[in-house]
Amino acid sequence: MIRVALPAHLRTLAKIADREIELDVDGRPTQRAVLDALEARYPMLRGTIRSQETQLRRAFIRFFACEEDLSNESPDAPLPPAVVAGEQPYLIVGAMAGG
Repeated sequence: MIRVALPAHLRTLAKIADREIELDVDGRPTQRAVLDALEARYPMLRGTIRSQETQLRRAFIRFFACEEDLSNESPDAPLPPAVVAGEQPYLIVGAMAGG
């Protein structure tokens, strides 16, 4: 089980009450596999985290795990062992911009 923490606006959209959810990931646990499982379980999130056409991360979404920014890592890179073991969550964070 992979623990995933979502920002409030995505939890509201998906009607998720808890800050974290647990997902079963088929195959090798990668960012792509986690997002595929998340979108399969919550289809209303398709297109909100990554582009439906390119499957690339949206500009104002960031990914973190084990105090590391994974946002620019390959979507097919393996997740850190602590995330795979369920010890640490995979964080999807809404970035902020402005001045």
